[in-house]
Amino acid sequence: MNWGWLIARVVIGLTLLGLIVLSQRFWYRAIWRSTARWPNGWLRVGARLVYLAVLAMIILATVDGMRMGRKGHLVPKDAMLTIFAGLWFSSALFSFLAVELVHGMDRLWRWAREAYARRGEPTAAVEHTRRIGDSGTGLLASRGVERLVDPSRRYFFRTASMLAGAAPFVSAVYGFAAERVNYTVMRVEIPMANLPAAMDGMTVVQLSDIHLSGYTTREEVRRAVDMANDLGADLAMVTGDFITGSHDPLADCIEEVSRLHAPMGVWGCNGNHEIYAKVEDAAQQLFAQAGMKLLRQENALLSYRGAPFNLIGVDYQRERTPSGQRTPMLSSISGLIRRDMPNILMSHNPNSFNRAAEMGIELSLAGHTHGGQIQVEILDHRLTPARFISDYTAGRYRRPLFVASTADKSTLSPSAARPDSQLYVNRGIGTVGAPVRLGVPPEITLMTLRRA
Repeated sequence: MNWGWLIARVVIGLTLLGLIVLSQRFWYRAIWRSTARWPNGWLRVGARLVYLAVLAMIILATVDGMRMGRKGHLVPKDAMLTIFAGLWFSSALFSFLAVELVHGMDRLWRWAREAYARRGEPTAAVEHTRRIGDSGTGLLASRGVERLVDPSRRYFFRTASMLAGAAPFVSAVYGFAAERVNYTVMRVEIPMANLPAAMDGMTVVQLSDIHLSGYTTREEVRRAVDMANDLGADLAMVTGDFITGSHDPLADCIEEVSRLHAPMGVWGCNGNHEIYAKVEDAAQQLFAQAGMKLLRQENALLSYRGAPFNLIGVDYQRERTPSGQRTPMLSSISGLIRRDMPNILMSHNPNSFNRAAEMGIELSLAGHTHGGQIQVEILDHRLTPARFISDYTAGRYRRPLFVASTADKSTLSPSAARPDSQLYVNRGIGTVGAPVRLGVPPEITLMTLRRA
């Protein structure tokens, strides 16, 4: 058992849980203080009871959503309650962190001004006083320290706190109502090693991470499928996560996916949420009933304009066993790879790319990351939560073929004499955790294969 890995997971989990508890405590106290000013006692008590009841429902709905592999519901299944729970917890957490950041800056400012005053530097207006709470205008008279009385600073940080607290809620509403449903077609050209001349120009449409659930409706999935059909691709692929949990309608999702049309067929693979929900076999059966093919550690030989290629599909590839031990990825497909034709791999987890390139697979298609769902750009650096789970967050990546996955990065520079393996990571259609996207719109990918 890998104790270091388990301890790290426990620490991360407890830290996240602690932040959530602190954020809810923050808002609990804020609501209590606000209602304390109301003159009507019955109205005050009623408002607080309503808040507690709503919070209890939100907590139960959230726990319900986390019970991915279990049947039954803790609370009546309601899409709006699920959406509100996701919006509330995510917004309350980020709002709490933003307000605490402003408070930290305020404390740092006060400390710097005190240090400046202790050095006896000339000041414009000072007064000797006792320390007055946390208002920022008092002194530690026992130390004889002088502190500036600065109403403008108090006003600035009070206003900044209000804006910082409101911004996550406003952003969450925008991310839910606008960007979450702003389906975007990404057109990319993929230079593929060993691609026959006849296959140059072949098009592939990819959908991923649909997550038909309380966050994503069947109508929204239908719109994405219609947009994919309008692209007229030669081949269609769906790279996993059809649903989020066992209580979600897998059959409805695959029925919508079956509306995809492509001359070379519709192909798919399972994602991690099919495993969590224990519906890997059911997904495969529903695919087959709809005339599609879901590949599970399998391959299929296809051809385009007479040129053959090898399509491989795998279930979600775990990087570690439940006990924390590292497990080799793609170990079950070594006998499926062809050397006499190009190979295309559908693997939901983009972290399998290093091993795929090492094994000689020319193109991998993945999803899983959702692009982080939230992305901000600071000083030309794109920051996204997806960085915590993968180096491959969204878009196209490449590595040399047949080079060890543990090779030093300095050996991975492009070379005309050494062909590359390509990876494309789709940002997905649906969401998990929070029904929000900011800077990462849902994606339908149209890839055009080109000779490298």
